[in-house]
Amino acid sequence: RIWMAEPLLRVSDLTLSYIAPQPVLSGVDLQVGTGEFASLVGPSGSGKSSVLRAIMRLQEYQSGEVALGVPVQDVGILFQDDALLPWRTVLQNVALGLRIRGGSKRSSLERAETWLGRMGLAGLGDRYPRELSGGQRKRVALAQVLALQPRFLLMDEPFASLDAIVRRRITGELLEWVERERLTVLMVTHDLEEAISLSDTVHLLSRGPFARISASHEVPIPRPRDLVGVRTHPAFNTLLGKLWQGLEQEVEGTGEVYA
Repeated sequence: RIWMAEPLLRVSDLTLSYIAPQPVLSGVDLQVGTGEFASLVGPSGSGKSSVLRAIMRLQEYQSGEVALGVPVQDVGILFQDDALLPWRTVLQNVALGLRIRGGSKRSSLERAETWLGRMGLAGLGDRYPRELSGGQRKRVALAQVLALQPRFLLMDEPFASLDAIVRRRITGELLEWVERERLTVLMVTHDLEEAISLSDTVHLLSRGPFARISASHEVPIPRPRDLVGVRTHPAFNTLLGKLWQGLEQEVEGTGEVYA
């Protein structure tokens, strides 16, 4: 393990309901250690995104406890859809969060320019989001979040809309940054191979209602990793089989197809 024993996130006995009387989540227990990359997988509609919203206090929950070891302002969020403002340039979008946090205009723009360079977007700061490809927009969204230097990163299927080649390239860049900075991450994904490739631990959420963490699997593959070589490790297919088996057990009899 590369992460520290003290959890940066502790979710205890979390129960969350929307309009229906039956809770979407019931008794969810989850821990993410400092420096750990954890993934949350599960059947569609099981409440994976609801867990992230509860952590960030974007969704009220009925009972349980969510304890963060860092201030909320030290948590970055990357959603499937980027949050770029179409009337601002790429550079202005990346600098926006820095300005909101009190940074001067000059220092915020300089830092934003640095992060665009790190994301391979040097020279594109004067463009608007509509002038970028999907992969470039995702890089801008990453720069926007990482420029704030979060200690904890929450990701909700951030790369699902990208084609395979662009997705692998961007996830590889993110993995390199996470490993170098020992960033703590909790990612929701439908892609089991992606979860194994990136994570130290993969948590399986049961089907809802009354969804809970039904299994947690450590990924015994050393770091640093590359997204091609990791799939040749003997533990990769073994763990992939366990995750598929767990998912099939959860969706058995529901008629659901996992994708």
